[in-house]
Amino acid sequence: MYKPLLFATLLITTLTAATSYHLLKKIAIPGDYGWDYLTADSDARRLYISHDKEVVVLDLDSHAILGKIPGDDVHGIAIIKDLNRGFISATDPGSVTVFDLKTFAVIGKVTVGEDPNAIFYDRKTQHIFTIDRGSKRVSAIDPETLKVTGAIENLGGRTEHAISDNAGHIFLNMQDRGTMLKIDSVAMKVTDTWQLAPCALPSSMDMDRAHNRVFVGCRSYTDHPGIGAMTGVDAANGHIVATLPIGPGVDATEFNPAKGLVYFSSGGDGTMSVFHEDTPDKYSLVQTAKTQTGARTMALDQKTGKAYLAVSDFGPTPPPGSDGKKSRPKMLPGTFSILVMGE
Repeated sequence: MYKPLLFATLLITTLTAATSYHLLKKIAIPGDYGWDYLTADSDARRLYISHDKEVVVLDLDSHAILGKIPGDDVHGIAIIKDLNRGFISATDPGSVTVFDLKTFAVIGKVTVGEDPNAIFYDRKTQHIFTIDRGSKRVSAIDPETLKVTGAIENLGGRTEHAISDNAGHIFLNMQDRGTMLKIDSVAMKVTDTWQLAPCALPSSMDMDRAHNRVFVGCRSYTDHPGIGAMTGVDAANGHIVATLPIGPGVDATEFNPAKGLVYFSSGGDGTMSVFHEDTPDKYSLVQTAKTQTGARTMALDQKTGKAYLAVSDFGPTPPPGSDGKKSRPKMLPGTFSILVMGE
């Protein structure tokens, strides 16, 4: 049974925990429109910011804007350094824009399924994969020929974030079903379906590849109203090894193997939960850092340990329309920014 007093005590305790992440800087980014994923290239010192009509490229050290890649309803960014190519998923209605990492010039465009959201590189197959949410499928792209070489169709449900272990497996959240799919990236087929309860509405994901653990940010925690959860999963068998509370509205998870820290950004209450991996099956919450309400997507600079979160200010929530549907508040002009969180 959910015990509000117990949870409140836990939350107060963690707010004063050992690590000291706090807001270091707020970087203004031009453009009064939405955003999605961020991707950090720590070696090349670049941050790729998905910003609806474009991808903005930021220098991780000077925080200067280095360039922009045009797009239409862009979502995620994946990079392959050896090929000097970047890949952007976009809902237009469904494509991947390929660009040069040095010049940011567009090289080509690949048609995939509708509404591709997550995008990543799988080292085992040396392919780019997209999670095509609208078509409920996974697409594989040869990054050299820019051809779709295969797809997994008819997955059903709402596909969300995914990650590769670079050893022949892909893990994919099915958000509305509360499950995770394990996919053979070579054979292109689903091999396992795992229930994630008490995690509900699984959203974000990252992985400790050395210990074969997948970390999932859950927007709902069964029987604990109004909060989210972090869930640790054994990637070999789907066993849940940990479930702990976090803030509501999580949409990004990052893992820092050097420090053994797992980060979850929750836009609902504007917090970043930081956990320490004590062992592969035991985790402790070391800090709940205040960010800003609405700061839900995040990227981590593996060299400095700094976290970068996209956010904007919004006006008041308008009343429901005549049909009873809720409307979103409007973004306030000139407020889109990147928060830099560090110790």
